[in-house]
Amino acid sequence: MYKILISDPLSDSGIQRLSQIPEFEVEVNTSLTQEELREVIKEFDALIIRSSTKVTRDIIEAGDRLRVVARAGIGLDNVDIEAATKKGIVVMNTPEGNVITTAEHAIAMLLAVSRNIPQANASIKSGKWEKKKFRGKEVFNKVLGIIGIGRIGRVVADRAKGLKMQVIAYDPYISSDVIEKLGVEAVSFDELLARADYITIHTPLTQETRNLINRDTFKKMKRGVFIINCARGGIVNERDLYEAINEGIVAGAALDVFEKEPPPPDHPLFGIDQVIMTPHLGASTDEAQENVAIAVAEQVIDYLIKGTIRNAINAPNIDGEVLANLRPYLILSEKLGCLISQITRGAPKEFSIEYVGDTAELDFKPLTISATKGFLSTYMGTDVNFVNALAIAKERNIRVRETTRRETEDFTNLIIIRLITSEEENLVAGTIFGKRDPRLVRINDFRLEAAMEGNLLLIYNIDTPGTIGAIGTCLGRHNINISMMDVGQVLEKGQNIILLRTDTPVPDNVIKELLEIRNVNVVQRLYL
Repeated sequence: MYKILISDPLSDSGIQRLSQIPEFEVEVNTSLTQEELREVIKEFDALIIRSSTKVTRDIIEAGDRLRVVARAGIGLDNVDIEAATKKGIVVMNTPEGNVITTAEHAIAMLLAVSRNIPQANASIKSGKWEKKKFRGKEVFNKVLGIIGIGRIGRVVADRAKGLKMQVIAYDPYISSDVIEKLGVEAVSFDELLARADYITIHTPLTQETRNLINRDTFKKMKRGVFIINCARGGIVNERDLYEAINEGIVAGAALDVFEKEPPPPDHPLFGIDQVIMTPHLGASTDEAQENVAIAVAEQVIDYLIKGTIRNAINAPNIDGEVLANLRPYLILSEKLGCLISQITRGAPKEFSIEYVGDTAELDFKPLTISATKGFLSTYMGTDVNFVNALAIAKERNIRVRETTRRETEDFTNLIIIRLITSEEENLVAGTIFGKRDPRLVRINDFRLEAAMEGNLLLIYNIDTPGTIGAIGTCLGRHNINISMMDVGQVLEKGQNIILLRTDTPVPDNVIKELLEIRNVNVVQRLYL
């Protein structure tokens, strides 16, 4: 028997589907505290959640029998995926179920903020008739700027074109050819900010997109712009939005998501009439709830009964025995893909993986998927998984190549990844130490030996005495502890790279100070 815990509200259709399986014992308990969940999770094989349950490292560690965490929906901000991966727990989501409903909600919010519908509704229900006060704006022929034109962004573009809006889009990880085939004008980020009458956001929350819309970007926008965010809280800096509205830059905003959910009662945007809000309703339609409930139920059934993995964030579609043998290489390939995408600027064109030595003898197709998933996740967060990674790369005109070479170099097993973009080309390589310890051994011409995890800094510098000491002194002055340091050299060029792991992320002001150190040329903040 498999015990299934459903800890967040789920449509009855999904619960009924799970209950039909003779091998399943299904328990629904949506009122558990974190302490209670940590206590009971040890009895369950599967945990089905939505956005409320926080699956922390403590919960993962307590789940002695836990094999799968399945999210009915897309976002997995509430799951410690790294902890789950280390423990061999599959983490799944249902990425297709919310696309249409989220896009429709963004369009609804756009129209509502344009015509002051929520404010007018509240006014008339209070006994007032303030017709002149709520004069709005037409969206006809206005410029809609879409930031992120993936699945949801494309549906928004299609609906906006039906409203006869002029649609422009910025997505640095989709080629302009692909965007323009959608009937949408591809523009740079700054051009979108300058031209758009409305800006709607459809990107995941990643290190790169956090606070993407901030004080500096507001200053580049057309006065009177409207902001719509139905993607993820934290992409729009809410304090900066408050100031931009008060300064007259932003005419109105429509927010479905927030940095903290629910927002605190004293949130400054609550007091501004030009801001309309909904409590994360992007996926809240009857149809979407049915879709994701049935989808998550089917995925859990397939995994526990048939051994089939679908829409997993941290595992490909292979059976359990093969997965156990490949797991160290899956982790290595994903981390290498994630690393190279963070150090390479520009829109990706070609992503190639070379399997050398023992790795050439493996079933390396899952490794290619894993590397591609890691590479794309930097741009797309949890929207990309082992099922859709190659399809997304193809959709974005990114060529994925595999090659093998039996002759070994310095290591019996080696994975080499090259990324070519519109701006540059980079190479990284890694190996497995022992039986399961992934190590980075090369970045371009620099050879080193480093673990790939946590908050990292990659520093390029001229190889001169005192430089490394100055870097350490700078970080120490800001109480940033260095937990790992590896140095790679190219003696012929007199250059170093330094890879540091720090206990806490290095803030922007410290990055700036590091760049001011003599002979330090480049500082890149990474997270693996």
